Amino acid sequence: MLVATTSIEIRLNIHNMNILVTGGAGFIGSNLCEHLLEEGHTVRCLDNFATGHIENILPLFEKHPGRFRLLVGDIRNMEDCRKAVDGMEYVLHEAALGSVPRSIKDPITTNAVNIGGFLNMLVAARDAGVRRFVFAASSSTYGDSRTLPKVEDVIGRPLSPYAITKYVDELYADVFARTYGTEYIGLRYFNVFGRRQDPNGAYAAVIPLFVKKFMRHEAPTINGDGEYSRDFTYIDNVIQMNMLALRTQNPDAVNQIYNTAYGERTTLNQLVAYLKEYLSEYDPAIAAVEPVHGPNRAGDIPHSLADVDKAKRLLGYDPQFSMRQGLKEAVKWYWNNL
Repeated sequence: MLVATTSIEIRLNIHNMNILVTGGAGFIGSNLCEHLLEEGHTVRCLDNFATGHIENILPLFEKHPGRFRLLVGDIRNMEDCRKAVDGMEYVLHEAALGSVPRSIKDPITTNAVNIGGFLNMLVAARDAGVRRFVFAASSSTYGDSRTLPKVEDVIGRPLSPYAITKYVDELYADVFARTYGTEYIGLRYFNVFGRRQDPNGAYAAVIPLFVKKFMRHEAPTINGDGEYSRDFTYIDNVIQMNMLALRTQNPDAVNQIYNTAYGERTTLNQLVAYLKEYLSEYDPAIAAVEPVHGPNRAGDIPHSLADVDKAKRLLGYDPQFSMRQGLKEAVKWYWNNL
């Protein structure tokens, strides 16, 4: 009977959490908020709407009254960070200024948000006694390393200001764990895509941007010859990793960095072929739209492929969506929502 009671207590502890999601109105953040609320948790979203959208979270207020709260604020402001973590047990830190090209154009703002803001959140979480700090790291950290697949403890030199900021975040998290006892897990995202990823703006990610172009019968531009490859990762795999990072009771699994991907490489040329195939099911004319080629983009890593064995071994990660399975779901969502 004692064993059964203990088991119930553990289950309740991990199923009724107070969780802060920074950047919760963004693509990944809003999907995390939605999933956490559906599981019964209480969620607070911190966002300044620099890149996030209120439309991503508006339905959550109606579906989950009393359990979802929005705090409009900026992680560069320490007072906002302290308000955000107040009463929270866990933090999913998704807030960042993404995009390699944006960081090359404006390294100062990228640094202020991704390093200064990250440090503010770490300090605020430490002072508030947050149990665990799970944060979005990046595959850009691998830099000029030519090793494939990418293994967590083998990295190269960063190729962009953005990559530098995300690596510094990992270093800060590690120092806080050693110095203050902060518990963290960093997730190196590999080219995440899926529902709610914004197709608009100068720094839109490749998949929603190409989908929008094809739906308008406009030729998308491939940077280079199209043979650069990526480990495109569907959003539901990323949600699974975040939940495993929140819940793990394995002491060896915490204070670690993990690749967050499917473990499958796709070239841009293959991506275009898949998009045309899936979108043509809705509009046959898309099959005739051909991409054009432009120059390679500064700061881009030629090839990216994740080794996810560490996540499988220590967290029990079991990704459910291959790139093609996820792409079919994403295309369906875009067709119904764009």
